[in-house]
Amino acid sequence: MISLWWIVPLLFSRNVAADAIADDDLQTFITRPEIRAPRFDITYHDRRLVTPGYWFVAPYTVLEMEPPTKKWMPCQVGPHIYDGDGNLVWSGSCLFENRNTFDFKALDNVDNNTHVSFIVQQGYQQNGDKKGGAIVLDGRLEYEDVVPVTNDLGAFDIHEFNVLDGGKTALSTAYRPEYLDYSELGRPDDHGWVHTGGFVELDVATGDVIYEWRSLGHIPMEESTFPSPEPPPMDPPGWDYIHVNSVDKNADGDYLLSCRFTDTIYLISGTTGDIIWRLGGKWSNFELIDFRFYRQHHARFVEHNSTHTTISFLNNASDEQSQDDIRSSALIVQLDTVNMKATVVHRYGRPDGALSRLRGNVQLLKNGNVFVGWSEQGYHSEFTPDGTCVMEARFTSPRYSTYRAYKYDFHGRPAEPPALKAFVYGARDTDVSTVVYVSWNGATDVASWNFYAQADAASPRVLIGNIPFGGFETMFIADGYMNWISAEALDVAGNPMGMSDVHESAAPPDWVAAGFHASDRLPIPEDPMASVSSEHEEEVEDKEEAQKAADKAYDFVGGIGGLLIFVLVACSAGGIVACFSCCLKRRTRRSYAQIPLEETAPTPLTADTPAHH
Repeated sequence: MISLWWIVPLLFSRNVAADAIADDDLQTFITRPEIRAPRFDITYHDRRLVTPGYWFVAPYTVLEMEPPTKKWMPCQVGPHIYDGDGNLVWSGSCLFENRNTFDFKALDNVDNNTHVSFIVQQGYQQNGDKKGGAIVLDGRLEYEDVVPVTNDLGAFDIHEFNVLDGGKTALSTAYRPEYLDYSELGRPDDHGWVHTGGFVELDVATGDVIYEWRSLGHIPMEESTFPSPEPPPMDPPGWDYIHVNSVDKNADGDYLLSCRFTDTIYLISGTTGDIIWRLGGKWSNFELIDFRFYRQHHARFVEHNSTHTTISFLNNASDEQSQDDIRSSALIVQLDTVNMKATVVHRYGRPDGALSRLRGNVQLLKNGNVFVGWSEQGYHSEFTPDGTCVMEARFTSPRYSTYRAYKYDFHGRPAEPPALKAFVYGARDTDVSTVVYVSWNGATDVASWNFYAQADAASPRVLIGNIPFGGFETMFIADGYMNWISAEALDVAGNPMGMSDVHESAAPPDWVAAGFHASDRLPIPEDPMASVSSEHEEEVEDKEEAQKAADKAYDFVGGIGGLLIFVLVACSAGGIVACFSCCLKRRTRRSYAQIPLEETAPTPLTADTPAHH
């Protein structure tokens, strides 16, 4: 009997391939066919309480660097901005060869201008610019700063690029492989590679390292809660014993460092490099009041004074192999640095009750709401200060994740012109139409579009229509065969924002073969001025006919009104005459009666009958 077990892996691989080639979870655009941004599934619980703004995410499929390919690949990973309905606003995927990017956000602490920043992961070949780096773009979405690796580090780490207030310097996590003995673990005869952690403060303009802190000499191996391998790794990078994943800085110049594999958040002196205190882990300096955390991410200062410090972070409560709780949560914790007690001020549980085993972040919005990125499948949610979840969203496809997710008020006005494509369709010469598509990658304040056509490339443009903004890509339909098309973006006040290039309309190369029913000629481009003039003349004729009809109606109503007035006047005059005549008759005849005695009947009196006195 022939075994059929070999079919099982084949069927499985075919299913995986089918998932990989399905594209109904990606957005498509006529003007930008190379952009295939992931779609979102969104649930609003109370949209009135949601903070206005845009989502900043950086979808990726796998963390490992992928080898280069000669195949054409759509742009689907990298920095993306979406509005609250999941509509794409900007895709930066094509700018960076479809490479993974991380920590994509707007910078609202630099100045009053628009800036965005993110990390571009190292390339498959780790040399030159392929070491990765950090990028800062301006409001026109053009390069402002490129922060490369300028020291002996092998690559720019993907966990953190934290631009500090004023925008002059930024913090980044850093890893260094070191060949060490394991005597701290009671294994003096063991030697192997250890992936030590730390952070650097960088000059944003030059990339120069201003300050570097390393874990060696400060965080011993025995503090790790991540099992050490036996035997030790003989090749770099080695045992990742602390796994740094975020760093922040306060006004005193001290640093807040999160280390996932010690379950600890550290305050490190910016002067001496010594550890001032530990929160959590094996050697916590604080008593944690009614809470604990495990495998945390994204620790940030919220408030700080001489007696208290408030921080925020994501309690993942789990990793790939284990868990400490049944649900991940965002925590805001107040630290009493005098009595050394830590208390939860706010807790925001993951709305679906699940665990974020990797990655994630917490963002405090300016209106008091809290925005949490749960990472896997791009899942993120927004809460009011009292903990009410008002919105949650995730990528339609489970193939994509984002390391962090943020929300910002953002105003983009790209340097590149709007993209436009126009097509001519029709089955008969009486129903030919021109369909125009326009988009402007990264523009946020477009309220409407003007569309123009020209008789030829050198002729003046003629306005053929205006319609409201329709999302990332807007469609417009014009009657007739319009050519040499362009579009102009307008803001809410009607001010011009940007103009597309002029494009020829694409028409069927063979109208008859395409199904066109010709009468005496095939469609040819029309003169838009003549079309507009014709439309104007028809409009004038329509107005004249309408005016004539209105005049006739007015005359008719006027005639009827005159007749009614005559009748009313005549009736009124007749009534007056009748009334006057009646009064005269009354005045010539007296109708008074004598008051009778009780025993006699009243006798009518006339002018000829004498009265009794």
